[in-house]
Parts: sequence; structure tokens; C-alpha cells
Amino acid sequence: MRAEQFEALVRAADERPVDFEGLFVSWDGEGYTFETPDAAHEDLSQAGLHEAAVAAEEYVTNWYHWEADVGHAGRHRRAFLRKLEAADEYAVPERYDELREGMVTEWGQLRITATLGAAGERRYEVRHEDDAGTDRDRLDEHADPLDARELATFDERGRYRPLKTAPTLVSGWVFPELDGRELVETVDTFYPATVANWHLESEGELDVSHWEETMERQTGIYSVIQTWNRGDGHEHVEWVAEACCDDSQCLKRREWQYDEETELDADGGDGAFPCREPCSLVVAAARKWTRLEGEESRTYEFELTPSEKEQVEEIIDAVADGRVDDIREADIYEGANRYRTRFLRAKRFDEDGNLSGTPTEEETND
Repeated sequence: MRAEQFEALVRAADERPVDFEGLFVSWDGEGYTFETPDAAHEDLSQAGLHEAAVAAEEYVTNWYHWEADVGHAGRHRRAFLRKLEAADEYAVPERYDELREGMVTEWGQLRITATLGAAGERRYEVRHEDDAGTDRDRLDEHADPLDARELATFDERGRYRPLKTAPTLVSGWVFPELDGRELVETVDTFYPATVANWHLESEGELDVSHWEETMERQTGIYSVIQTWNRGDGHEHVEWVAEACCDDSQCLKRREWQYDEETELDADGGDGAFPCREPCSLVVAAARKWTRLEGEESRTYEFELTPSEKEQVEEIIDAVADGRVDDIREADIYEGANRYRTRFLRAKRFDEDGNLSGTPTEEETND
């Protein structure tokens, strides 16, 4: 216990009783009372108070951490930091034992480890979940929370990530020694607003903007989405949610529905943090799909063997689920294998790229 921690306790108790997570300290004008679940002392001098505080320093340093270091100014930050050490589940001594070992929380693709310093201060490490067992010295170390912005910009193949909550975050880095404020800033840089929305949801205060409400706000080039009315649009919205809001595409858990009374059947995902409204990527995709859905259906005739039909279905599944890069060149039995797909193209596509020689547009005779 540092001197400033004890001095802060004396000042606080002189003004009003301290009552926090098993620690009670008060001053009655003549002496101090000091109580924990393990001991109780009355009529203590300041020297006696110091002796009692040293004997129960875990309670004192815990009080100092939450009331002085963290404080109450940022309620979302405070709630998140308490979540990281399960503060509402463990009593102080048990929690300190867990923190000494390191308490791990998964947040999207982030692995956050909370640990304990010598005087009760908390320190936090953030790394990619794929690097859980990697030695720290083999990872690129970062100290500035804003470094997360660059790390979150591109995926492993150098492609821009328009959706920051997509499960495509690069690995190979670590933020090894963050305090609470730096930790939350780092998390918010990787996954904007997720801490606040998680806490608002836990408090029953999350403001959800459902599909219909969000689409009514669209103007300009996006106003075309409003043509998906209630009669026909509900099925279309199901398709949008199934395509975009799956765990394989986004780490948020979809809480928005068609409207306040109409839930969607599409699975909303299992993410730790909620999605409160259709995101810009969903809106942009819906605009394109609205235009495509305006086309009239046609009947085409293709020649395929049963195995080739199944292969086309496997290719679509592999692309939709993002598994194409996982299929090795030697996996010839996989429908979406590159060589097997090239063989299908060589066999069934004409020189103009038409499947079975069937053009998309009907030929007309002038």
C-alpha cells in the first residue's frame, strides 16, 4: 500500500464514512473505525488506522483503485473494467487471487487480460485471440491506443476493412501494459462504440433503431430501399439479415428487427456486443439488392451433370462463407477447389463466358 493511498483513505473517512466492497472506515471525531469481513477495530488513532489498513491492504488498494484511479466520470468505462475482473461475482480476496493469475475476457477477436500490480493497480494486455499462446516478444508491441486504428484498417491480405467488426482483424501484435483508460480507448478504436452499447444494453437503455425506422431516414440514392414495403419487404429484409448479420460476417449481435412489433427469423449472432441499427454496409448492400430485385425472373436452360450441379452449389456456399482461401489446391474433392472449378469452366463455358453457351440476354434478330 502506497502512502498516497492511505492518505486518501484518511481524507475520505474524515469527510464521510467509506463503505465499499467489504471495507468500512469512519471517523467520529475522536477515533477511527476500520472494518473488513475478517476484522473490526474501533477508536483507532491514525497510527492504529494505518496498522489496520496495512493488515487489510487488499481492501484499501481495491477501494483506491475504483474510487480514485477509475472514478465515476466514465460510467461505461467503469462498468467495462469491472466486467473484466468479474467484480460483482468475486469478493476482494478471491478477485485479487484471480487477477494475480490473469483474468481473460474475449471481446470480438480481442483477448483482454487483466492483471494486478504491486499496489493494487490494474494493468491490461490486449492481443488477437489467435495469439493467445504466443510469447510476447514474438509480437509487435504497441503502447499508443491509437495504433489500433492502423492495425484495424487492413486484413491479413492487405485489403481494406470497411466493417471494423468483421472477423478479419490481423494478428501478430500486442498492447502489453495499458491502464484502464488506455485499455478502453484501445478497445473502442478496434471496435467503435461497442463498450458503450454493451453497457447501455446491460442497463436496459440501448436505443435500438429497427429496419423500417432506419430506412425511413434514407434520402438521395438510398431512398430506393424504401420501395421494399411491408408486404414484400419483410422477406427481403430476412435475406439481408441472413447475408450480412451472421457471426461469420460480423462480430456484433443483431438486436434490430424489421420493426418494433415484427421480429426477424434470421439468426442475430452470438457476439458479446449488440448491433443497435442496420449499419452503413447493410444499407449500401440493401440499396444494390433492391435494384437487383427489381429485375424480372427468367428461365434459363443449362446442361450440367448431377455432380456439376452440386459443385455449383458448393462454390456458392464456399464464397458466401468465406472458405475459398481455406481450400487447398490438392483438395480436388472440394467443389470450390480452384482446379476443379477451372475444369468446370473449361467444359461448360463458351468463349464468351456463358454457362452452357446460354447468353444472359435473349438474342434478337434485326
